[in-house]
Amino acid sequence: MKPTEILSLFKSSSQVNKLSEALAGSDTNRIRINGLCGSSFSFVSAAIMSGREKCFLFILSDKENAAYFFNDLENLFEEREKNFEDKNVLFYPTSYKKPYEIEKTDNSNILLRTEALNRINNNSRPLAIVTYPEALSEKVVTKSFITSNTFKISVNDNLNLDFIIDLLIEYDFERTEFVTEPGQFTIRGGLVDVFSFSNEYPSRIEFDGDKVESIRTFDTSTQLSINRLNSISLLPNVQSRLLNEKRDGFINFLASDSVICIEDFSFAREKIDQEFEKAQKAYNGLDATIKQLQPEDLFIEGNHFASKILDFKTIEFGKQSFFKNDLTLAFNTVPQPTFNKNVDLLIQNLFSNTEDGFLNVIFADKEKQIERIYTIFEDIVKNRNLNKNIEFTPIHLSIHEGFVDKDLKTAFYTDHQIFERYHRFKLKENFVNKEALTLKEFSDLKPGDFITHINHGIGRFSGLEKIEINGKQREAIRLIFKDDSILHISIQSLHKISKYSAKDGAQPTLNRLGSQTWTNLKNKTKQKVKDIAKDLIRLYAERRAKEGFSFSPDTYLQHELEASFIYEDTPDQVKATADVKKDMEKEYPMDRLVCGDVGFGKTEIAIRAA
Repeated sequence: MKPTEILSLFKSSSQVNKLSEALAGSDTNRIRINGLCGSSFSFVSAAIMSGREKCFLFILSDKENAAYFFNDLENLFEEREKNFEDKNVLFYPTSYKKPYEIEKTDNSNILLRTEALNRINNNSRPLAIVTYPEALSEKVVTKSFITSNTFKISVNDNLNLDFIIDLLIEYDFERTEFVTEPGQFTIRGGLVDVFSFSNEYPSRIEFDGDKVESIRTFDTSTQLSINRLNSISLLPNVQSRLLNEKRDGFINFLASDSVICIEDFSFAREKIDQEFEKAQKAYNGLDATIKQLQPEDLFIEGNHFASKILDFKTIEFGKQSFFKNDLTLAFNTVPQPTFNKNVDLLIQNLFSNTEDGFLNVIFADKEKQIERIYTIFEDIVKNRNLNKNIEFTPIHLSIHEGFVDKDLKTAFYTDHQIFERYHRFKLKENFVNKEALTLKEFSDLKPGDFITHINHGIGRFSGLEKIEINGKQREAIRLIFKDDSILHISIQSLHKISKYSAKDGAQPTLNRLGSQTWTNLKNKTKQKVKDIAKDLIRLYAERRAKEGFSFSPDTYLQHELEASFIYEDTPDQVKATADVKKDMEKEYPMDRLVCGDVGFGKTEIAIRAA
């Protein structure tokens, strides 16, 4: 069963049809939904959104609930692996890293906020925007500001480089040596690297004089190109405290036919008031010399939020009801039963559901979990001589909480609740690849530091230098070797050098460019490695000839144990466990050492193997 089939199932619900009709009509503006448990509201929301040309704003009680709901929606719409610009389900977070520290913003969150504003402003296609009160408490720039301050750059445009620099500085971009996160730019000769707040990846704009020759997205860690683009749009930092522009609440961005789904109206209004009060306290604590915009210029109050909500159709789905609703719909769902990792209880429940005419559906985050469940069930049926199979439909999809829909006669269970495993929402909160540390390490290099070049050996780092390549100015890394020989390498060849390190801290001897010293040293090292390998092969051959103890393959008890682990094993753990088991089942002694840093799961591998 695919996500589209699940949505079709919910579309067949009489209550969902009534809800869809109410949203399509003009007489029903206040709708109340009762009886939704677990992730059932995610399914109902996805069903009513499918094929509907409207924007939906979902306001959950806090960031955690919003993030879980967001994950449910993007998984049901199969958008998890889509490119940023192709997604219809967007997350709208706060712009600051920690609540109440309004001067410490998070650029990756600003990117998400800007993307939502930009997409609503362009009105290109229907959207689902998931948020929470703290995020809505921050004011945003107006639609007219977004429109008038979006600067488009296309291939073959004629633009002065100084104009681009002035524009980016005016847009509150930071000039850095390397671009690693939104809001940064760098200039190297005729190349401009910029990470716009409207794009998932940074862009590299290549100029030939004043003409834009090419635009490419690139990876921040490798600095290698990803895709060619015909154009990009540059947007300013819409959350900048330096912008003396008129601001308004986010809800003002929504089209008049948008639908607002809110978990708890009273709580949201109260939370927004609390955020405003805390912003006032934070502002009063600032030094007078750095105070700029007043809290009322940056944050809305609860009454403002309440008045704007009334302009839209609303759906209340939480425990508390605020509005005098035009329509109340009651769904018939109950939470997923608690099985306490007991497979026997689960099987009894599945049998009971089948006898009552219910369809059993089990969601699993990974294919491995589905395989384990199948293996457990097959072994139990075989070993206990059961005269009937355990009927269920597995779906490889991450869902927050299971539930039973009695009207649809379907039980939707999650494997992480069955086995009480750890389950956490996933947000793309950091756009900096971990491998980008290479750039940071490079930035930490100081002129005179020893480096090792993979082809030329040991030299000294001498900084960055602009050189002419094919008639164009390019910035290159300058290395000095023996006899003051100089080697320039491009930024794209950064992976070929590393900082030199030695145990005793002794200074090394520089290598001479063009000499065979470094090559000979590498060849000698390779030969020593080969000699060690020969000795190991001889040793392993002797051990292979000896007889060992062959352990039996996994049974359902083993699979049940592994499925009950709280945390899902990582790909490396899966491979290590499989390799260890494979070795243990052979007839000769095992030769395998499991290595890993503290806290990386070696004990779990040992327990699985034991």
